[in-house]
Amino acid sequence: MGKTVNLAVFVAGLDEEYQNNIITGINDFAKRSKINVTYFAAYGGMLDSKVFDIGEYSMYDVANLEYFDGVILMTNTINDVRVKERIINNVKTAKLPAVVFDCADYPEFINISIDNSAAMRNMVRHVIQEHGAKILNYISGPMSNPEAVDRLNAFREVMAENNLPVEEGRIFYGEFRPYDGKAAIEQYMESGLALPDAFICANDAMALTAVSTLEKYGFCVPLDVIVTGFDNTYSARNYCPALTSVKRPLDRAGSEACRVLLDIIDGKELEVERMEAECVFTESCGCNSGGVSEFSEYRKRTYNKIEDSNDNIHKLNILSARLAETENTDDTFAVIRDFIADIGCERFALCLKEDWQDAFANTSANICLESDMTAPLIWDKGETTCVEYFTCRSMYPEPLETAGNVSYFIPLHFKERALGYFIITNGDFPITNLLCHSFAMDISNSLENLRKLSHINKAMEELNRLYVIDPLCNVYNRNGFIKLADDMFRTSVSQKRKIMLTFIDMDGLKFINDNFGHNEGDFAIQRLADVIKECLKSDSICARFGGDEFVVFHQRASDGDEAAFERRLNTKIDSINSIICKPYTLSASVGSVIKVPGEDETLYSIIKQADALMYEVKKAKKNSRAGTEEKK
Repeated sequence: MGKTVNLAVFVAGLDEEYQNNIITGINDFAKRSKINVTYFAAYGGMLDSKVFDIGEYSMYDVANLEYFDGVILMTNTINDVRVKERIINNVKTAKLPAVVFDCADYPEFINISIDNSAAMRNMVRHVIQEHGAKILNYISGPMSNPEAVDRLNAFREVMAENNLPVEEGRIFYGEFRPYDGKAAIEQYMESGLALPDAFICANDAMALTAVSTLEKYGFCVPLDVIVTGFDNTYSARNYCPALTSVKRPLDRAGSEACRVLLDIIDGKELEVERMEAECVFTESCGCNSGGVSEFSEYRKRTYNKIEDSNDNIHKLNILSARLAETENTDDTFAVIRDFIADIGCERFALCLKEDWQDAFANTSANICLESDMTAPLIWDKGETTCVEYFTCRSMYPEPLETAGNVSYFIPLHFKERALGYFIITNGDFPITNLLCHSFAMDISNSLENLRKLSHINKAMEELNRLYVIDPLCNVYNRNGFIKLADDMFRTSVSQKRKIMLTFIDMDGLKFINDNFGHNEGDFAIQRLADVIKECLKSDSICARFGGDEFVVFHQRASDGDEAAFERRLNTKIDSINSIICKPYTLSASVGSVIKVPGEDETLYSIIKQADALMYEVKKAKKNSRAGTEEKK
């Protein structure tokens, strides 16, 4: 092989033992062979929320298959049929060599299979022939899963061999999740059916919760009823009673998947071996104990697991508390960075949609290869950097430059809305720590809180602006003017500084409204406001004080400023009249007061003085017009 081989793996539920065992085999092979493996992982189907699952499954849309040389499909761990088919169709379109596990439905793909059917047949025969069971209940996985179908069919075949009826009411269809075992027993208890001789379970996770639930109802396993599992997991082997189960070479299956793909990529002749599974008959069916051979070793391992779990929960609680205290992105990313330093990985990248902080109406809920991305936090062996922009098509914000890397892509989302994802490279946290999913949800919830806080702050700013700004003229309203100018006025009083207060009233607004409509009147008020704003100095503020009244406060003034201001104002009014060419003429009456305010004076008292001066000007204009009309 010349260039580094890159393999993609699609999987759900990284922290479950079946997935973990296969992944261990894949990773061991990848490190030995110096190939890069990228996992696109989700936790769909675990929280009984279809909306949540949409966000989880968005992770699979990030996989740019142009980047890869082969694909490992652990689609038997994905329960959503539509999501599974979307992945499979994308792989078919990419025309990449691909392997699946225990699934012969796709002739285009190489099937890495373990003989589940033979093992299940041997298990059921054992329960019937060795233990005399006649009535059997079955707890199945989902019918969208080929392994679940094979195991159920094997159960039916052996029941038929022994002329035993299969009652549909004694079959429970679950999702391979632990809670299905509990639900199956509760459904049985409500059915009114007689207690069976055995519960045959399609995997250990369901079998273990079935045993514990039966015990809560007062039944003893195996004295009252037999329970069997499938997969021979660590928990099954070390449960009390130890669970009769089926041991499968899952880590070998993971290694075999990699080997087959490399042979195809290298152009070698394809050889695929079907692996065998073996039954482990132990306490839960009434056989001799096949449990822990060294009890002291079991106790030590169990204590270590409990200690690690308590330590991890403590760290996660600290993370949750610290994230809850953050109110901006910098602080949030600093908290995440500190947590990453403790989880034992070479590299971590937080990758977010560029519009993740936008309002829902302004952004898509989805993530795809064309999404614009940003990586505000990249932690690489203790060094922290960021990448402001990259496209999702490149997946990584910075390309991997070495071989033998194992990376996990984990989705970040709030309900169905994708926020982005994070990447952990060369670290076992996603597969050895049950809290990886909680970590992802903590980050997602924190990001969503930041997004909401940002929009709340913007809304508050807008409300504050609307409280002090006149919406028609975009200058201060009376509230805003008094709030701001009062402080300026007090400063002027204390420093004995000369100020100028100008009161401006539009002429002829009633004439405009009556003859041309109120919309035209609003237009005229807006134009006058624009003219006044153009006349302001840097230390002056303007407000619309009433319908057609404006006030200007000049913080620093000199004698003669009132005449200069009025000249500027009238010049600009003449200019705007020539521009707008309306059948009326904009004009305004102005009154100004220039003085050093005394200790006993208020801002409002000086406004009244300017108003009185303006009124005299307006009165003089009216008298002048009246005199002109009399002469006519």
